Amino acid sequence: MSVAEKVCVFVFLLQGVCCRDFSISLPEKIEALSESCVIIKCTFEIVEDMDKELTESAATGFWLKDGDNVNNNLVFNSSDPTPNHFKGKITGKLHEKNCTTIFYNVSSNYNGEYYFRIESGALKYTYTKITGNISTINVIESPSKPTVKLYEEQKEVQDQEEVLEGSSVSLRCSAETLCSSPPPTLTWSSTPRIPLSESSRQQELISDLNFTATHRHHRVTFTCTITYQLLDKNKTAQDSITLHVQYSPKNTSVSVLPSGSVLEGSSVTLTCSSDANPAVLNYTWSRKSEGQLKQLQTGDTLTFNRTDPKQRGWYQCTAQNKHGTQESSVMLDIQYAPQISTSSSCVSGDVTLCFCEVDGNPSPELEWHLSGRPVTNSSDTFISEERLDSTGLRSSITLHQSLTKTSALQCVGRNTHGTAEQLFYLVFTQKTSCKFQL
Repeated sequence: MSVAEKVCVFVFLLQGVCCRDFSISLPEKIEALSESCVIIKCTFEIVEDMDKELTESAATGFWLKDGDNVNNNLVFNSSDPTPNHFKGKITGKLHEKNCTTIFYNVSSNYNGEYYFRIESGALKYTYTKITGNISTINVIESPSKPTVKLYEEQKEVQDQEEVLEGSSVSLRCSAETLCSSPPPTLTWSSTPRIPLSESSRQQELISDLNFTATHRHHRVTFTCTITYQLLDKNKTAQDSITLHVQYSPKNTSVSVLPSGSVLEGSSVTLTCSSDANPAVLNYTWSRKSEGQLKQLQTGDTLTFNRTDPKQRGWYQCTAQNKHGTQESSVMLDIQYAPQISTSSSCVSGDVTLCFCEVDGNPSPELEWHLSGRPVTNSSDTFISEERLDSTGLRSSITLHQSLTKTSALQCVGRNTHGTAEQLFYLVFTQKTSCKFQL
């Protein structure tokens, strides 16, 4: 830098120091809540020659509204408040050129443009648009609503995109504050109502609600409310966000129609349903047989037009979407009348021993009849029973030969759906063999 350039810079800086002028710094626009307060942040400068006039004891601040005429537009005098003036005070120190001011009990009359005037000894000056700027106060009846944003794993989610179950979710509520005593507060609520996490915090009117997303949060609307506590009532505003959560199938279940037990030969439909987001992509039906699953078909329904006892058993439905699967099983209980097995038979020796196996659902009761009369345990007969499974019963009867020479023995099985009978014709030969027929 040349000597001439250095001299020019020095002169320019010197002019900046020596030629200080009247100026003021004010917010251009201020919003105020009706029935609350308003703060005008304000600093000013004066010409250097007037610095000695600006003292703590002598300095007085004035506010003029909608014009710079002291006689016609004065609304506030810091040294001489009058009933027809605005109630408030200058919170800044005027001798330090801080003219920050608060007005109380704001009403619609406060709408307008504001000019500041300083007086201290010989210093008397009104700041206008020429010497700086003015503030425009806009009084609103209701507070502006807060803003709610969604974050997943600390990254903002745009356009309310869906979040994944199990991810860390944060809802942040932020609000621009207006002057109020006490200061406004932020609160959270949800619809439908669910317990909100205790991890929510509130600081400088930023409230974070943190939780792990589950399927129970899907389509839950979270609302953040800002509340101003005024003298006679509260004023509130709110913003909401509806959370969309993607999750694997939940609450998978199988229903049977008609419900309850199914009679052999009738029609029955199994229907599978599940809650999932995105919706279930496919349902798969399987049957449990001998500890193995045999796949049958896909689709949300499985229909048997004419049921058969062989179809009785456990059926499983598997619901699947891109996030996983879930199973549900149901017992298809097909009821039928008793059926006597062809393996039923008699053998003879010194005594006659007959066996009868019967199957039915519900499990049947079994009786023995000899020559048309029921037989019970006695000195000449002995009857025993054993359950083969949930639907089968096996009974044996021992008869002394003296009772069987000319006897007809009958096995009778009964349940609520019918009766089955088998007749044994006992014909004895010299080898004491026994024959039977249906």
